[in-house]
Amino acid sequence: MKLLVTGGAGFIGSNFIHYILDRHKDWAIINLDQLTYAGDLKNLSGIDEARCRFVRGNIAEPAVVDGVIRSGVDVIINFAAESHVDRSIKDATPFLDSNVKGVQVLLEAARRSGVPKLIQVSTDEVYGSLGPSGFFTEDSPLAPNSPYSASKAAADLLVRAYHRTYGLPVVITRCSNNFGPRQYPEKLVPVIIKHALAGRPVPIYGDGLNVRDWIYVLDHCRALETVVLGGRPGEVYNIGGGAELTNLELTGKILDLLNRPRSLIRFVEDRPGHDRRYAINYEKIKRALGWKPGYEFNAALKDTVHWYMNNRSRWPDWEY
Repeated sequence: MKLLVTGGAGFIGSNFIHYILDRHKDWAIINLDQLTYAGDLKNLSGIDEARCRFVRGNIAEPAVVDGVIRSGVDVIINFAAESHVDRSIKDATPFLDSNVKGVQVLLEAARRSGVPKLIQVSTDEVYGSLGPSGFFTEDSPLAPNSPYSASKAAADLLVRAYHRTYGLPVVITRCSNNFGPRQYPEKLVPVIIKHALAGRPVPIYGDGLNVRDWIYVLDHCRALETVVLGGRPGEVYNIGGGAELTNLELTGKILDLLNRPRSLIRFVEDRPGHDRRYAINYEKIKRALGWKPGYEFNAALKDTVHWYMNNRSRWPDWEY
């Protein structure tokens, strides 16, 4: 099996590459990554470089994508995306370039080259916000509330259209909030850790009661492996961790692991359009492909905290 992994120097992509190369000794990977601020080749240290070729490039550039695909690939897995909601609120332009135009370029290249499968790695944020009860299913309407989630929803619709119009063998996965090692320190979990380790106030949006369904990144990698091997073209699969927590509860758990006081918590002005609750029903992938979360949340969170404690030198501007 030969995979084209886009965005493989980022958080989820790099964890996926490590996971796949460890699990499948006869698989090879091409990692296409532009190395934006959130991509770092240090995330791939220790891999078997004979089985993972790195190409620096932008998925929105057809010549780059065509050149990579011409070498022959069995599956494209698209992790490449601008993903930080706050950045999308300040300027949505890079999100449209990468998350929409880039996906269209990948789809068109895959169509012309006859790639056997393309997996679009999406997000539960395309569904919008839930009330206090219920779960997102694959049939939930798309109702994105941020420029980021709108760009991902647009990409999902393009992927669907290429399947219906051209018969392109595509699969969409929509995952809940990931945590784990190698995440760029702008997302909630590493932000809590870096502020707490420095003894600085830990910023929490609004009242801290926004709810997210958390999944350990290696469980997400396991799910994607399952989709590579058995996902049916044209299908959407929700991937969830079954660990719903308010942001305040998550912050408390991390502060406890770091032996820091809850008094560090500081409530700040809420994010515009902040979704109140996400929760994923992952029954379809469980029933159809046999996947379910395998990592216990508290143990995985403890391992994540220890990873950041042991890798402070990766981001010297953290100002510990």
